Amino acid sequence: MQDYKEIYIRLFARVADATDALELGNAEKALSILIDAQQEAEQAVLEMDEA
Repeated sequence: MQDYKEIYIRLFARVADATDALELGNAEKALSILIDAQQEAEQAVLEMDEA
């Protein structure tokens, strides 16, 4: 079972990746990273609730 701290750390790392993509001028990649990160975090929370 994951805790919220793990989910937060993973989500924060993905936000950093998106920021890097934006700094390189790649907004489409940044958006894709953020969408994936949101979906992964939502899935992790749902799995926590099921446990």
